[in-house]
Amino acid sequence: MATRVDRLAPTALLATLLVAACGKTEPTPPAAGQPPAVTVAQVARQDVTPRSTFTGRIEAIDKVELRARVQGFLEQRLFEEGGDVKGGQLLFVIEKPRYEAAVEDANGAVLRAEGALKLANIEVDRFGELLGKKAVAQNDYDQRVAKQTEAQGVLQQAKAALEKAELELSYTDVKAPFAGSIGRANYSVGSYLGQTSGALATIVSQDPTYVVFPVSVRLLLDLRRKQVDMGEDPRAVKVKLRLSDGLMYGHVGRIDFVDVQVDPGTDTVIVRAELPNPDRILKDEALVTAVIETAKPEQALVVPQQAIQIDQGGTYVLVVGADDKVQVRRFKSGPSIDGVVPVKEGLAEGERVITEGVQKVRPGIVVAPTDAAPRSAGAAK
Repeated sequence: MATRVDRLAPTALLATLLVAACGKTEPTPPAAGQPPAVTVAQVARQDVTPRSTFTGRIEAIDKVELRARVQGFLEQRLFEEGGDVKGGQLLFVIEKPRYEAAVEDANGAVLRAEGALKLANIEVDRFGELLGKKAVAQNDYDQRVAKQTEAQGVLQQAKAALEKAELELSYTDVKAPFAGSIGRANYSVGSYLGQTSGALATIVSQDPTYVVFPVSVRLLLDLRRKQVDMGEDPRAVKVKLRLSDGLMYGHVGRIDFVDVQVDPGTDTVIVRAELPNPDRILKDEALVTAVIETAKPEQALVVPQQAIQIDQGGTYVLVVGADDKVQVRRFKSGPSIDGVVPVKEGLAEGERVITEGVQKVRPGIVVAPTDAAPRSAGAAK
């Protein structure tokens, strides 16, 4: 027979579940008659600079892979990985003894050849005097001249061998060809190196640097025409960068190269701009967005980009009228620029558009609008 406690257990459990359910917090809808709060911004007129954006890639002006040019064991690594190096700075040292010995041997060969040539010169001078006195035959004199020429050739070969030995000895010191930043060392001290070994490390220059990006031929021609119409050099176009975090890079570059060939697959031309990089923010091979301003600033009506809504019918905004009622307004827009969208037609200056709280409203209802904080001129630059 069930005890009284057993009979009460299901009842207690049910009561506990009911209390837990009653304790859940649900979104509280606006009280009856209380309009939902929204944030609005006015359609305003401001200076807008037309621009075009492209996907670009950072390229170091100078980049080189350091490689061993002689064989031997790596004895020293004299740099900090990831640090800056100066032009001519010693970075790696390969064992030297065998190459130093080769230089000494070549020096000895030069001395021997110089001695032989000196003797040959004496013989030629002596037999020349005897020939003038008719004391020797012409053939004897010609033999000494031939030996002199042979000695000159041997000396020239010995000097060339010495130069080669000295050059190979110099290759045991691997130096930075220019100033820049050096990457990871790919070989440890004690590794055996040779001409077939991979790169010891890579050096890239840092400041200034390049950004390269493809531009359509049509846009390039249009850009050139606009620059000529304004009386400016087509190559004096300013290039700005938007970094991967969405912020604009603090320095402006200028185009310094336009490729002479068009990619037939995309009908684009590679354009290159040079930019300062004093803070080493721009890294070689990094993806960025290149921004080209294609004309001078001009006045235009704009709305904040966050007010823009899109559906199957196209672009629209929710406008709050003078009676604080919401209405849908479709309009024609231009491309977004610095967080605002130019208005071509469909909206009037001073009209209020909802920027926050869109999900709480529907067309025809009354809302409680609050003006958005003023947007600074350089907020998105």
